[in-house]
Amino acid sequence: MNDLKPSEIVKELDKYIIGQHRAKRSVAIALRNRWRRQQVPEDLRDEIAPKNIILIGPTGVGKTEIARRLSKLADSPFIKVEASKFTEVGYVGRDVESMVRDILDLTVNMIKSREQEAVQEKAWQIAEERMLDLLLPETPERRAPKSEESPEMIEGGEAEASSKTREKLRKMLFDGKLDDRYVDLDIAERSMPIVEIFSNVGMEEMGINFKDMFGSLLPKGSKKRKVKVSEGMKILAQEEAQSLVDMDKVVAQSIEKVEQSGIIFLDEIDKISGNQDGGHGPDVSREGVQRDLLPIVEGSTIATKYGPVKTDHILFIASGAFHSSKPSDLIPELQGRFPIRVELDSLGQQEFVRILTEPRNALVLQYIALIKTEDVDVVFEDEAIAYIARTAEEVNNLTENIGARRLHTIMECLLEDILFDSPDMKGQRLVIDRAYVDSKLAGIKENEDLSRYIL
Repeated sequence: MNDLKPSEIVKELDKYIIGQHRAKRSVAIALRNRWRRQQVPEDLRDEIAPKNIILIGPTGVGKTEIARRLSKLADSPFIKVEASKFTEVGYVGRDVESMVRDILDLTVNMIKSREQEAVQEKAWQIAEERMLDLLLPETPERRAPKSEESPEMIEGGEAEASSKTREKLRKMLFDGKLDDRYVDLDIAERSMPIVEIFSNVGMEEMGINFKDMFGSLLPKGSKKRKVKVSEGMKILAQEEAQSLVDMDKVVAQSIEKVEQSGIIFLDEIDKISGNQDGGHGPDVSREGVQRDLLPIVEGSTIATKYGPVKTDHILFIASGAFHSSKPSDLIPELQGRFPIRVELDSLGQQEFVRILTEPRNALVLQYIALIKTEDVDVVFEDEAIAYIARTAEEVNNLTENIGARRLHTIMECLLEDILFDSPDMKGQRLVIDRAYVDSKLAGIKENEDLSRYIL
């Protein structure tokens, strides 16, 4: 998917996100530039830095969804972090470097699970042999030959009989005839000491991984469990898959993937800008955090438990509503590292109608599928959908503008009775028309105080 043209990327994003064409164009160009960078000569490749983006717009207009869908499209490591949860280095709390460690952890787990899936067949074969060893253990009588007979003859005959029995058991195991039989299984367990660290930065910055450190010192214990053959096969296959995966290779691939194609989405960037409601004095979660963010966005080396990670080519997409501040309130150095700024449009009735019906994960389709599980068919008329969209726009204008998220509150309020009673309405077909929507929402919408609390 990395060689998609910008127009194709926008087309893919259109399947899930309505409108916001300018924002889609910007992220599509940023993604295509990554592919272009890989094609340039190697001496110039390291000099080309990603063009980071700030998405500006109210909540619920698709800022996070654009970045999330982009990462899935490109199969890139992706993490969403709230800028407001970080504190300046030296204070208790999370430091900004933790987001790089978090994205690497996620990538290691993702690639490890893929590698385990790739060796699943081989792991299952080894697990099958181990299970057959448990079902057909070597008995002491078979080990010690009687004195009158030649040991070679006995061993040969017993080996042939054992082989036939083993193959017979293998066929029974394959056919599932042994699934309900119980076996004693030794399951590895490691009792870990409880270590409390008051800051989650703490020892990880020093490159110490407590789990690995103490895990290698403590003896590996095993616990005997009586499990069904079907469950035992899954446990053994999982153990074998883990042992077949080369973790050094996984870590190396993960670090390279994060460095070359990682996307970090910094939400609520406006909450750490300097001019917040005319506040004065230092603030450990605002300008201090901006100063700490600067070297990471510019490009630096972060120490993690898997090794150093360079952030020079990680793409940073920041977003914020900027109600009480503006991008120019960020420190100048940080502004310079986000050269692309895109303002997202507020959503109105037309966009709400499209959001309810057009995307693959459209809200109306979700509710139809949910209620269908109770054997109840729900049909939404076009007039009803238009009225829901208009109601969402009006409530947004009257109260806080929360964008498309308003549709969720309205749909829940509208369908509450159906969702509650649907188990007792099997086989029925319900039509949601304009009159039904009006009967459910009109009274609440007209009362501004009620709409503030309910819609």
